[in-house]
Amino acid sequence: MAGARRPEVRLPPLVAYEGGIEADGDYDGLELTGLDLTGQTGAGARFLDCALRECGLDGARLTGARFLDSVLTGVRGVGTDLSGAQLRDVEVVEARLGGAQLHGAVLERVVVRGGKSDYLNLRAAKLKDVVFEGCVLSEPDFGGAVLERVEFVDCALTGVDFSGARLKDVDLRGVQRLEIARGVESLAGAVISTAQLFDLAPVLAARLGVRVEG
Repeated sequence: MAGARRPEVRLPPLVAYEGGIEADGDYDGLELTGLDLTGQTGAGARFLDCALRECGLDGARLTGARFLDSVLTGVRGVGTDLSGAQLRDVEVVEARLGGAQLHGAVLERVVVRGGKSDYLNLRAAKLKDVVFEGCVLSEPDFGGAVLERVEFVDCALTGVDFSGARLKDVDLRGVQRLEIARGVESLAGAVISTAQLFDLAPVLAARLGVRVEG
């Protein structure tokens, strides 16, 4: 199967930025470190060659924002709204997010490394060349999403919803803990390990209406 193409982010010398964010703002070559962006609105904003480090994103509204050739390190937030956002050639490192909204978002050549995300909403999103590495995803929702060349490496993936998702070259073999709550019938196009098949057998049997006894 085709493997995911990872981003090669090479940031130029960055200029420190200490202000807030605003709708349709244009941020180019900036370093945002330790900023509290709670509740701020950056809908439609563009971040090009930027680094966001240890920023608070509770309730931040970043709908339709674009993150291009950028790095997000140690960001944290509850209810961060990134619906319809675009992430291309982006590294997300040690993020801690709760209830982040990325429905309808487009992720291309993205690495999510480390950190923990609870109730991540990726419904109807498009993921291409995306790698989840060493992170914990609790009850993520991929309902109706399109995943192509997506890899999960040394991850925990629990309570996941794949209902109506379309998968192509999705590698789940590196998931250390795999629990599928809904959408097991959408796994066509994914590859799993033999051990994972045994773990998923009860879910598959239930979906097929097979009763296992003895």
